Amino acid sequence: MSTTAAQPNPLLQRLEGPAPAMEVALDIVRRSIWLVPVAALFGVAFWGGGGALSALYGLAIVVVNLLLSAWLLAAGGRISFAAMAGAAFFGFVLRLALIFVAVLVVKDMNWVRLVPLGVTLIVTHLGLLFWELRYVSGSLAFPGLKPGRPTSSHTPTTAPTPSAEGDASCSPS
Repeated sequence: MSTTAAQPNPLLQRLEGPAPAMEVALDIVRRSIWLVPVAALFGVAFWGGGGALSALYGLAIVVVNLLLSAWLLAAGGRISFAAMAGAAFFGFVLRLALIFVAVLVVKDMNWVRLVPLGVTLIVTHLGLLFWELRYVSGSLAFPGLKPGRPTSSHTPTTAPTPSAEGDASCSPS
């Protein structure tokens, strides 16, 4: 007879606290706001008003897709890590199907231009994900976004000045 307790299965553990995936997705959405006028100008410049609407529709699909991905991971993580892995895999297939349906529903409408819609879908998906790599932490100690990035305008940007008494640690030698 063994007196040691059975080790819990790590796949059945759940994620406690805030979901890093949701933090990253919301940061991507915040960073994608400047793309709205860029996508509209891109569409208008080459395809007219229909191109602008198509590019904006494509950008909306990308943002919803990334938020849905993060939500699925967060919801799965609250259940268990195995559920989160299932949400990652099956969620990917589900999100691809939703993108397909979103394009299929509007493809024959008179305002849709498929080329700017497709270019926007591909370029913004890849561009936003690669851009976000600069801000994502690769450490288990800080899951989600890298710490130490100034997020408010109240963060001091200059080094402290030496005191009037002539602090030796701050004065040049």
